[in-house]
Amino acid sequence: MRLYFIAFQFLTIIPLPFTPRWRENDLGRSMAFFPLVGLTIGGLLAGTDFLLGAYLPRSVADLLLVALLAGVTGALHHDGLADVCDGLAARGPRERFLEVMKDSRVGAVGVVGIVLGLLLKYQALLAIPPEVKRQALFFFPAVARFAQVQMTVGSRRARQDGLGAACIAGAGGTQLLAAGAMTLAIAYLFFGIAGIGCWAVLSLFTAGVRAWSHRRLGGITGDVIGCASELNEIACLLIIVGMNKMQGN
Repeated sequence: MRLYFIAFQFLTIIPLPFTPRWRENDLGRSMAFFPLVGLTIGGLLAGTDFLLGAYLPRSVADLLLVALLAGVTGALHHDGLADVCDGLAARGPRERFLEVMKDSRVGAVGVVGIVLGLLLKYQALLAIPPEVKRQALFFFPAVARFAQVQMTVGSRRARQDGLGAACIAGAGGTQLLAAGAMTLAIAYLFFGIAGIGCWAVLSLFTAGVRAWSHRRLGGITGDVIGCASELNEIACLLIIVGMNKMQGN
């Protein structure tokens, strides 16, 4: 479980009562446990929803859940979403795109991207029927963390430093298969065959983002991985809303 705790320490700001022992390339190897960390985050959201539901209107509780998710992850992936939006707005060559993403300042387009992302996540969560809400809270953080693994394994580095390069260094087919099997099990556990379909659609979407990043940037960066994770969270919630709408719920 050492690699799980390394993944947990990397993906959240929740302090551990001990410090896991790190070795070279452990961050990449720990990606096999990224979906399990996502499931843990989902459990925190579901537990919080259970406590808040008895005291607050759903609209307020759901907004607090979105805020909690951003808080426990240190808004790391929101930063990636903002940086990619700013890079797209720069409309320059590859070097300009990478330069803008590396800038610690957030531009107007990046702010718009974050705001729209949070609003979409909140509205989608609010639209999910109560009878499947807890399952959704467990599922969508897990499938988004698998997207991070899918973005990383087999990818080229767009730059030689940064989190993206650190992840690529230790991640391989074993991590992808383990994370994929874990995510499929989670999908089936909470949504059955529909969950497998949701996972498949999101995997295709992530493959498209990955292909775009290789074509546009020559590889992936930590910002692109974080952006893909945020987009997967939003898309997963929207798919769940759509599935229940089609079923008449």
